[in-house]
Formats: sequence, structure tokens, C-alpha cells
Amino acid sequence: MTDIRTPRLLLRRWLDDDLVPLSEIHADPAVMQRIGDGAPRSTEQTAQDIETWEEEWDEEGFGVFAVELLGSGELVGAVGLSVADAPAEIAGQVAIGWRLGRVFWGQGYASEAAHATLEFALQDRGLDRVVAVCRTDDRASANVLGKLGMEPEGTAQHPVHGHDLTVYGIDLTQYEG
Repeated sequence: MTDIRTPRLLLRRWLDDDLVPLSEIHADPAVMQRIGDGAPRSTEQTAQDIETWEEEWDEEGFGVFAVELLGSGELVGAVGLSVADAPAEIAGQVAIGWRLGRVFWGQGYASEAAHATLEFALQDRGLDRVVAVCRTDDRASANVLGKLGMEPEGTAQHPVHGHDLTVYGIDLTQYEG
């Protein structure tokens, strides 16, 4: 089992006890507004997300981590890696992404967890490249991507929902740890 500790967080695989707190995060319209169609997700949809993420761990050797606050054990959200299926500009590449409970916004947790995840991807898992997409109007996510050293590489459109997206990427040779 792969656990990563940062100064304030534990990134780990998913447990049964994570379903309720992640469902609460997914039920918040503010959290979900820039993910997929922007709609909150049900407990059943959240359970499917966790199942999908765990399957990716088993198949790829990486996936989306549960992120908990060290000390309290409170679930902060999800941060991790997945093989992108869309948009076409990044299909088949490994993408980094995150979603955190609103109460945890603005405290540097997304940057801290994403940095640890990027390091895991490039140094532990031996990936040569990681990409990301975010809605063009999502300044908070763009800020995190910038802190990771990821550079804008172009634009795309969400193939289903039509949102304008900015595509980011970083190669191992650009990564400064």
C-alpha cells in the first residue's frame, strides 16, 4: 500500500469509511462546479468514483489518493493521477487532478497534496510526463498548476459539456522537485 506523508497530510488508498465524508464533499455545488458537468454527485456516484479509482490503482500502479489531515484524520478530499480519456488533446496521457472540501480551500492543501502526487508520478512511478486540464476561468486550479511548475500548452474544449479548457503539462526534464 502506498502512503505519502507531507508536513500536514496523509495521501493513501481509499477505505470504506471514506464514502460518507467524500459524499459530503461531492454534494457541495461549490466543490463540484468545475468538475465534469458541474453537478453535485450522489452517494452512489461517489461510491462508483472510489471503485473506479481503486481499479486504476490495481491496473496502473497509480491512482487517486484519499487525502486526510494528519492528526485529526479528517478527509480533506481527493488528489491523484488517472489516465485521461478526454479531451482528445490529452487522451491516453496521465493527468493530475484534485477536489477538496470547501472548508479546506485557501490553506495550501491542494498545492501540498498535488506536489507530493507529482513527485510520486515522476520519481516513484517513473513517468516521463504528467498533464492536467482546468477550465479556463478556474484561477485557483491554474494557480496550483503553476506552483507545480506545469506550463500552459494549449486549449481544448470539454467534449461533452463544451467548457473551454486550458491544457497544462510537465516533463520529467522540467520537474524541479
